[in-house]
Amino acid sequence: MGTSIVVGGTGGLGQAVAAHLAARGDTMVVTSRDKAVAEAAAAALGPGASGLAVDLAQPATIADALASVGEVDHLVITATSQVPNTLADFDLNAAVTAHTIKLVGYAEVVRVLRDRFRPGASVVLFGGVAKDRPYPGSTVVTTHNAGLAGLAKTLATQIAPHRVNVIHPGIVGDSPKWRDMPDHPHVARTPIGRLVTVAEIVDATDFLLRNGGINGQELLVEGGVLAV
Repeated sequence: MGTSIVVGGTGGLGQAVAAHLAARGDTMVVTSRDKAVAEAAAAALGPGASGLAVDLAQPATIADALASVGEVDHLVITATSQVPNTLADFDLNAAVTAHTIKLVGYAEVVRVLRDRFRPGASVVLFGGVAKDRPYPGSTVVTTHNAGLAGLAKTLATQIAPHRVNVIHPGIVGDSPKWRDMPDHPHVARTPIGRLVTVAEIVDATDFLLRNGGINGQELLVEGGVLAV
């Protein structure tokens, strides 16, 4: 138990991670770009949880947005922008926003909070397997998810002895985005014969948060699809 912050913890995998940490007794802080959304998500987590408006696309505002946060035991950053982008039809504004969130915003959140980390505190950054398996429209997503590997390594040296790792989820079969899709084409290409689950991503995130021997590493949770 302790205080955990999930940046982007109001929906998707971030919300699932926040719910898991709250259920084990952590005091929770969850963030969204929208204050009302963050506060509603915090209310759903139960007493003691709080919600903050934090916009990683505006890095200069992050310090003030997190000013009320006290001591931190664990930090999970899941925020992203996944607007499809290709070289043939390149959206410069969308590209700058996405890279700013992942590579500048993530780093700024860690910088702002590092002096509030308690002994044993750790950080997990969320990427995705598009870094190794590009898909149509993933030009920007593939690039910044690959960049998280370097970010984790340099942050790990600068905030030592606190740890920083990256998790790269594959296609999550029971997530709202994919659970209603019949006969998903990746199933046949995945050695485990199914897509990974939300629970598996949450468990892997918890592993990275608590295992003191893992630092500056990338963990791919994708059922082995990259092996075939």
